[in-house]
Amino acid sequence: MALLSPTVASLLQNVEDAGNSIDHLSPLEAATNEGYWSLIANAFSISRTNLNLNSGWTSPSPRMVAEAFNRYKHQEDATAYTMWQMLEPQAETIRAGLAELFGCDQDEIAITRNASESLQILLFGIDLRSGDEVLTTTQDYPRMLTALRQREARGGPKLKLVKIPLVPENSDEIVEALEHAITARTKLILISHMINTTGQIMPVRKICDMARARGIEAFVDGAHSFAHLDFKRDDLQCDYFGSSLHKWLYAPKGAGMLFIRKDKVGSVWPLMASVDKGRDDIRKFEEIGTHSSATRLSIGEALLFHEAIGAKRKEERLRYLSRYWMNRLAPLSGLSFNTSFDPEQSCAIANFRIEGGDPKNVTDYLMAKHKIIATPIIHEEFSGIRITPNIFTKLTELDRFCEAMENLVKTGLVKTR
Repeated sequence: MALLSPTVASLLQNVEDAGNSIDHLSPLEAATNEGYWSLIANAFSISRTNLNLNSGWTSPSPRMVAEAFNRYKHQEDATAYTMWQMLEPQAETIRAGLAELFGCDQDEIAITRNASESLQILLFGIDLRSGDEVLTTTQDYPRMLTALRQREARGGPKLKLVKIPLVPENSDEIVEALEHAITARTKLILISHMINTTGQIMPVRKICDMARARGIEAFVDGAHSFAHLDFKRDDLQCDYFGSSLHKWLYAPKGAGMLFIRKDKVGSVWPLMASVDKGRDDIRKFEEIGTHSSATRLSIGEALLFHEAIGAKRKEERLRYLSRYWMNRLAPLSGLSFNTSFDPEQSCAIANFRIEGGDPKNVTDYLMAKHKIIATPIIHEEFSGIRITPNIFTKLTELDRFCEAMENLVKTGLVKTR
């Protein structure tokens, strides 16, 4: 990894120094230290004219990551030699950093462009036959369902969708729903670690253990969980995991990660053709042709920023922010939640609904009247509004959102717009 510039180094040092000043606090206690989180928020160069409560889509990068990206981009524009002979080999440092954060061997990590690419490598690369069944839920990510339907349409395995509880009392209800759907033909289970529409944290460890006991492989969609929740690969006991790094790790747009357990790399076909010598090499999944080194090398600064904050401290702050607005709006008449308040079942992402209110109308009103960016969710089983703050979100901004919602419900505008 290239040497850090003075600006990046000083910003990182400020974050580390601030972290050291609250080391005597538990992560839960640190979550409410507004002085510390104000410094973290100011590490992002973002406009405060619009209130961004849509980190469930993608997240901005802190200045140190943006600066690194620009620096690497300038270097790779020099010559093809600089790009491929000098910069590209440095990606091995990034691979090692991601492996350390995930808790696996660096030869089990491929650097991709997003979670969709990572998971489609798996969904199209695993040997499945006509008559085999792939199990997933009706709430899983639409792009993955589309990929499976395409494979099914080409004479591949049958896609079997399972309906799971919207707000389960406990995660065992989810495990039981999947378990009841398993047949002798079930070969694969695709499961989101965190459902993008509601923020439901899925019981991945229990599902992976259940699948393995039956000789079934399990793919984990970690698009929203990686660098959001504090966990390692062994906590999940998964053999496959894909994630986007431009969400909760704050890497540049178009950065992703794929984990495949080393003894399974050779059995997965790459999405783009690779020469035979790379058959057992995780890097065969990165052979996509010409691509920018700047994006993947900037992941290094994103890792540094994440580690300086601390994974558990960050998770508790994200959960604190969501509960801050959820607890305030919970008493409103006609308002209910599509997300559990149980800390084991949700963190930053939450979804609520208003009786008689159309989600699209509500989010349009919030943007037009209050410049608040929220996400309408329309699913065939439920609808609601997804709110996703982030570590750069300030409590005063959440107060602003809550006041807007309280006024909206009180005046009844939500039912007439």
